[in-house]
Amino acid sequence: MLGTWKIRVRALKKEAYALYIAVRDPRVPWYAKLLIGLVLAYTFSPIDLIPDFIPVLGYLDDLLIVPLGIALALKMTPADVMVDARRQAEELISRGEPVSRVGVLLVMVIWVIIVIAVVWSVRKVIVDIRS
Repeated sequence: MLGTWKIRVRALKKEAYALYIAVRDPRVPWYAKLLIGLVLAYTFSPIDLIPDFIPVLGYLDDLLIVPLGIALALKMTPADVMVDARRQAEELISRGEPVSRVGVLLVMVIWVIIVIAVVWSVRKVIVDIRS
């Protein structure tokens, strides 16, 4: 069973790399490029929206969000583009993994917004208690 998961993860990673290549292809529509860009930024980001140390929820993005995002992006990308991109992805995989700086920035911005919202809410509760 563990071997099956490793094969699936490897295949998913290859598809993500192929999308990484496909997003630059002029045959891909702009709306697909937008979705692919968001999915890849999150997929290759070393920071998760939900940190892995949070029980169950921490792996939710790895098990659901990323695969569903990649599947949707694949459906929006022309088949002939994906054939070319998959071939090029093999070369990319052999050289190493890309890391998305945009993904890191996106997740950091989301966390900053969450922290600001929590601090603002706590401050409001404290002010309401004092008055």
